[in-house]
Amino acid sequence: MLKTACQEQLLLGESLQQKWEFAQAAGYDAIELRSKGDFQFRDRLPELKQARADGVVMPTVCVDMLHFFAAFDDSLRRDALEQLKSQLSVAAEIGALGVQTPASYGMFSRRLPPFEPPRTEEQDREVLVAGLTELGEHARQEGVSLYLEPLNRYEDHMINRLEQAAELIAAVGSDSVRIGIDSYHMNIEEADPSAAILAAAPYIGHAQVSDSNRFQPGAGHLDWPAWLGALHSISYDGYLAVECRLTGDPAEAVRSIPAFLRRSGA
Repeated sequence: MLKTACQEQLLLGESLQQKWEFAQAAGYDAIELRSKGDFQFRDRLPELKQARADGVVMPTVCVDMLHFFAAFDDSLRRDALEQLKSQLSVAAEIGALGVQTPASYGMFSRRLPPFEPPRTEEQDREVLVAGLTELGEHARQEGVSLYLEPLNRYEDHMINRLEQAAELIAAVGSDSVRIGIDSYHMNIEEADPSAAILAAAPYIGHAQVSDSNRFQPGAGHLDWPAWLGALHSISYDGYLAVECRLTGDPAEAVRSIPAFLRRSGA
């Protein structure tokens, strides 16, 4: 049975310890942390260390910043790289497995005007390979992983499908860079999500879940038995981290997810 985690902002409670109590009662195995920029995640280190000492399980981190390592602006790109390296170091210090990030978010879309980004595809690739190489080496030194998340075409113009992420990771050649898959983005971008998982199997390191409409699993039309079955087929042994919006009563929605995923094949 796959393990479930819930992102911290969805859980009831003021402290991580209170959120963990709620998460366990709801059937979760862990909490996925959110790491904000401006070194706010580093500033949380005393809180995170105390939570770990109190038994809170926090295996993964999801980046929550305004700019990312493939930004068009050189200074923003450099800042994002330094922020991510700090977040990877904090993850290592609290015994986490890794940090999930997209290359960019909301920076540009070829599906919306003006349609042509200010960088060529060759320039995009150069920036992506350089950034992943630098981050992969830092992750290796810290003993954690960087999970590269493909986003849908309206949120990122560079990496939308698992095959694109796998090709980049193969070019970088670092075992510390893996794919962080997300069921919502895959529902938009992959013609066959299950086949995409099977094809990218050697590179998949983490999985985030929400339904086809970005609400909690079970609130949309995603084929969960097929999606989860593909993860079983590749012997994925990581967490299913819930990253979603909620419809209905928030607490009941969060409580419903682990049981739904178990019924669906997790």
